[in-house]
Amino acid sequence: MATDTGPPDLTGDRDLGSARERTYHVLLFVCAALSVLVTLAILGTLLGDAVAFFRAVSPVEFFTRTTWAPSIKGVYGVWPLVYATVAVTVGSAALALPIGVLTAIYLSEYASESTRAVLKPLLEVLAGVPTVVYGYFALVYITPALRIVFPEISTFNILSGSIVVGIMIVPMVSSISEDAMNAVPDSLRQAGYGLGATKFEVSTGVVVPAAISGIASSFILALSRAIGETMAVTLAVGMQTRFPSAFTLQELLLRPGQTMTAAIVNIGLSDVTGGSTTYRSLFAIGLTLFVITLAMNVVSDLVAERYREEYE
Repeated sequence: MATDTGPPDLTGDRDLGSARERTYHVLLFVCAALSVLVTLAILGTLLGDAVAFFRAVSPVEFFTRTTWAPSIKGVYGVWPLVYATVAVTVGSAALALPIGVLTAIYLSEYASESTRAVLKPLLEVLAGVPTVVYGYFALVYITPALRIVFPEISTFNILSGSIVVGIMIVPMVSSISEDAMNAVPDSLRQAGYGLGATKFEVSTGVVVPAAISGIASSFILALSRAIGETMAVTLAVGMQTRFPSAFTLQELLLRPGQTMTAAIVNIGLSDVTGGSTTYRSLFAIGLTLFVITLAMNVVSDLVAERYREEYE
């Protein structure tokens, strides 16, 4: 005689499951909060000494003067450091952004699976090379090659630093852009082919616009990396603080300079006394760099949100 036991219990131990979920929730919240706390701690550290620095040096002088000579003249004009940083960033972007996007288009739309399986890991190896190696690469190979075209180029120069930093950030642009392109539904591609478009037209006219939010985010992240680069630009660009005296190629790109990160390293490794104005200028530079990077990330989020596509 069969016994009617009723429907099986598929819910399991609800109390145990709820306890696990609460544990996961707490752990994930702690991880998220920790990243925020670290950022706030860095900002607090920068603000403490930066405020003390601006009590001794006028912010107007700091943000308007074009001479940086803290140890020799006691002059703290940040513009030479900002110029070198911006010049390297813009130069690297001019090289890395188009190459990175074109590489992403090839990997996403043209390369076979076997080719992609080989090329993408090889490309991403570039991201793992120590930056000091890139710096020596610039000194030993890039600058001598540039001297063939520009005989007057200095051993340390902004153009060489821009090229080597551009090489460094290509993997970031191409990898993130390719992921964004792969997220575009195939139905959009098929619609383009159905209208008679070629593969190139579909890639550039359908896939790239649909993935523009991810591509824009890769640009901002790569530029943030370029702005914060230290060792490669220190070795390639040099440590000579200089603001261009004329808008010529020689003055703008072919002579040495000093980026904000290189200036921070230079002050940090020097014999300046802790608590002195020169020492505190390190934190003022760091705060300026922090604000620039933060602004770029905010712009990245706004662009990604503005052009984000949602597919069902």
